[in-house]
Amino acid sequence: MGNHSAHLVWDWNGTLFDDIEAVLAATNASFAEIGLEPLTLERYRELYCVPVPVFYERLVGRRPTEAEWLVMDAAFHRHYTARRTACGLAEGAAELLAQWSLAGRSQSLCSLFAHEELLPVVGGFGIDRHFVRVDGRTGPSGVSKSEQMARHVAALAGAGAASPERTVVIGDALDDAVAARHVGAHAVLYTGGSNSRASLAAAGVPVVDTLKEAVETAYTLVG
Repeated sequence: MGNHSAHLVWDWNGTLFDDIEAVLAATNASFAEIGLEPLTLERYRELYCVPVPVFYERLVGRRPTEAEWLVMDAAFHRHYTARRTACGLAEGAAELLAQWSLAGRSQSLCSLFAHEELLPVVGGFGIDRHFVRVDGRTGPSGVSKSEQMARHVAALAGAGAASPERTVVIGDALDDAVAARHVGAHAVLYTGGSNSRASLAAAGVPVVDTLKEAVETAYTLVG
């Protein structure tokens, strides 16, 4: 296993896919449906966390009931779906993916975006050929990525594609670092998505402002 080359596991929303404005707009639209005040992007990034019901608890002082959560979650996804078509890849993402592949190194995608929706979106950007594996969420929304990451990395290892100690998870949320730690991988966190730099710094892993820096840092860790 130690002979594997460096492997990247990319997050999708807020990392490769530049959708934070759509996420914020959908969040505020869903809040309006139940009488909550809108958030600024700065406030969203300061408070966002998973499980998502805890995020809502930070906002309103209590966790939503199961019925409230179902309403809020459905409203968010309805509004997000209407807005995501206007979103594109993050700056330089396609070029970075191509360069990593051309160097003979492997990469994959592990996202909490619904699997059946993730595949056509990734394919629509013409970048699916760069990934040895693409896994989206198949269970309930609003959860941590740790267990999904464990399945993802186990599948990569089982296929001989990567080993955890030579793997770097690149994501935009504290939960990406938690998931990486859960499987024994490294992590690099990017400030262009759901969490503020100050929030990300609490993970104790490298924090960067561009995906180019993220790839460069990943290579110093396992290259």
